[in-house]
Amino acid sequence: MTKSQAEQIKPITDNNANVLYQHGTLALLVPGLLEGTTTIGELLKHGDTGIGTGEGLDGELIILDGEAYKVGQSGVAERVPDDFTMPFANVHHAAFQYQCERSDIGLKALNNRIVEANGRANTFFSVIVRGTFSFIKTRAVIKQQAPYPTLVEVADRQAMFLRHDVRGTLLGYFSPVMFHGAAVAGFHEHFLSDDRTFGGHVLYAVLDHGKIHSQVFDTLMQHLPVDDPGYRNHDFSKDPIAEAITTAEGDTH
Repeated sequence: MTKSQAEQIKPITDNNANVLYQHGTLALLVPGLLEGTTTIGELLKHGDTGIGTGEGLDGELIILDGEAYKVGQSGVAERVPDDFTMPFANVHHAAFQYQCERSDIGLKALNNRIVEANGRANTFFSVIVRGTFSFIKTRAVIKQQAPYPTLVEVADRQAMFLRHDVRGTLLGYFSPVMFHGAAVAGFHEHFLSDDRTFGGHVLYAVLDHGKIHSQVFDTLMQHLPVDDPGYRNHDFSKDPIAEAITTAEGDTH
């Protein structure tokens, strides 16, 4: 048995392990279509691992082992119920494969090496890093009320959090450049501490030491909120989708 086989987080036994399920698109958040159009309960039918955000951008979500947590403007992680609603989320059935172990490396360099190791810049894949982070900077957008502002306007209304020497899990998805708009081109990563008290959308991090696992998808299952009149009737041709997503997802502070 190879090291890769021996260090799997979970054996590949699920026939849907190659499928990434996505509800909504990041593009629909750009004009402020932030109504919750699916629930955690529904989402978990399609996987046990994922990230997303709540209605009105209510917190940064991370789903691990079938349990969903929300990190709001306090920076504290809390479990969310099955009826919690979301406008956007990614989820899949975890079947990660051991990739490598790294020490004392920044997030950008780490992500670059993950892409190089996978050799799949034009495919979707998920990455999970479990270990100790000597430094991590996260954020959570402050929950908005209807009528909702645009995504760029919301980007200026976020809480920032800094932690040193914290153990936890960084979970993210890599999307090819050609899908920018449906998702974020490149990495979109969230964090949850091992004690389940801290997390958020990852802006920057330094991994002190940890193990990296990845999971490649050959199928994207895109679910659209066609029953939502706001989504159904909106003219996206007038929205600066790519620019707005790049601005909102980056570190603007």
